[in-house]
Amino acid sequence: MNNKIKSAGELNRQIIRLKRNGKRIVFTNGCFDILHKGHIKLLKKAKSLGDILVVAINSNVSVRKIKGPGRPINTMADRAAVLSAISFVDYVTVFSEPDPGRIIGMLKPDILVKGGDWPKGRIIGRDIVEKYGGKVQIVKLKKGYSTTRLVNAIARRSR
Repeated sequence: MNNKIKSAGELNRQIIRLKRNGKRIVFTNGCFDILHKGHIKLLKKAKSLGDILVVAINSNVSVRKIKGPGRPINTMADRAAVLSAISFVDYVTVFSEPDPGRIIGMLKPDILVKGGDWPKGRIIGRDIVEKYGGKVQIVKLKKGYSTTRLVNAIARRSR
């Protein structure tokens, strides 16, 4: 198994060690179904905010609940493998809940990063992170890039 892909428990133990060594932990999450330039921009910016970038992805069941029955396009294992191949992504983990609140509470990242499509007041985990002194950072999205838009474009072209 790829050593960047960790269960939540394994990752928690690793994060505790890293924090003891003074590392700043940055966390972001999402479906990351079909990676595109907007995702790369978000991930690169997230990494620039700290030392260790953790990306938590929704399980296949969780993606279906959020995006509908035709999603995800790529399996959980494939999405994790692709993300872990990106040099500036340090760890990838999967969560099955409808939102990342539990894993954010467990890992206690120093910085929680979300894309600009999320108003600060609606960012899941914001209250958790700010309660222990962490920060929330919103990254401006790259206009015109969205997985849903790509999926719809592919569907239109295949008709």
